[in-house]
Amino acid sequence: MKRSSVDPAGLAQELRSLPRLDRQTLKEMWGALYIAPPPPRTSRSLMLRAVAYKLQERAYGGLSAAVRRALMTREPTVLAKSHPQQVRPGTVLVREWQGKTHRVEVIEGGAVYRGRRYGSLSEVAREITGSRWSGPRFFGLKTHAKA
Repeated sequence: MKRSSVDPAGLAQELRSLPRLDRQTLKEMWGALYIAPPPPRTSRSLMLRAVAYKLQERAYGGLSAAVRRALMTREPTVLAKSHPQQVRPGTVLVREWQGKTHRVEVIEGGAVYRGRRYGSLSEVAREITGSRWSGPRFFGLKTHAKA
């Protein structure tokens, strides 16, 4: 995308003023920047981010043709691993659950939670939640693979 002459201070001021704009003004800006109105029921938050992005893109330039091509032709990648990451002893895992922060230290052959030794992360997850969980999944070490 062709770059315009950039006034960083002016752009910064315009970006700072966006949150104060009403919904109708944001719709009008979207229409002017994207040459189309926003989709129906587009949230104000999304409009703010999209307008800010487009203003910056116009000022500093967008993605190069090569990057756009690469993004459009890439096959979907599996973002999540289907097997848990290996964590080394000494690693501290932190998980917030129902408003409380839980810290677990991984040790050789298990984990320590609140001064008590557990044989697995799944045991710790069960202690925290009161129900059966995959410990690696509970602590964000394993997620469902995307098909």
